[in-house]
Amino acid sequence: MDLNLNAPHSMGTTIIGVTYNGGVVLGADSRTSTGMYVANRASDKITQLTDNVYVCRSGSAADSQVVSDYVRHSLHQHTIQMGQPATVKVAANLIRLLSYNNKNMLQTGLIVGGWDKYEGGKIYGIPLGGTLVEQPFTIGGSGSSYLYGFFDQAWKEGMTKEEAEQLVVKAVSLAIARDGASGGVVRTVIINSEGVTRNFYPGDKLPLWHEELEPQNSLLDILNATSPEPMAM
Repeated sequence: MDLNLNAPHSMGTTIIGVTYNGGVVLGADSRTSTGMYVANRASDKITQLTDNVYVCRSGSAADSQVVSDYVRHSLHQHTIQMGQPATVKVAANLIRLLSYNNKNMLQTGLIVGGWDKYEGGKIYGIPLGGTLVEQPFTIGGSGSSYLYGFFDQAWKEGMTKEEAEQLVVKAVSLAIARDGASGGVVRTVIINSEGVTRNFYPGDKLPLWHEELEPQNSLLDILNATSPEPMAM
């Protein structure tokens, strides 16, 4: 995700939404950067729109925030007028409308996920041009490039809540390990008929992939641990 101080503040991000048997799991990393500088290492890219609908934000931090704010306001009015909660489809379609009508100005890709009594758990992707695609799972942000093969292999229909969340956390941690623009902690949001659960997985508790070094408290620990034996004369 991206901020703007000359370089846009970007959530050069990893975001994920998956459906499971009974609801949806949304997941994201937490790195917001300005060029090479990490402006926020623990940002929250999963934003509440209504009680039952959330959105994962990638691309320009400013653009994704202002779109979310507009849509949250519209959905609040919609809920009052209808006298009942907005559906996931209505929320996604409002974001689609804003993204499409302002495609020349906006630089943000969004994933909408939630649960409603009519259609259950639903995931919608709204990429850069303002298309709306309903999918059983979708991935976004710079880190998603590294995950397509993994999801082709690992995703399956009818997962349990635990399987779905495990998959999301594993996927985000894989993307963090490879993508320089993703990092920090992993956040998840689980939405189903019972409500919403938020979880937090700190960076030092994530699995280490492909010979990554263990977290160290001091540079000296690393130097001492890796110093070669003196050569025998």
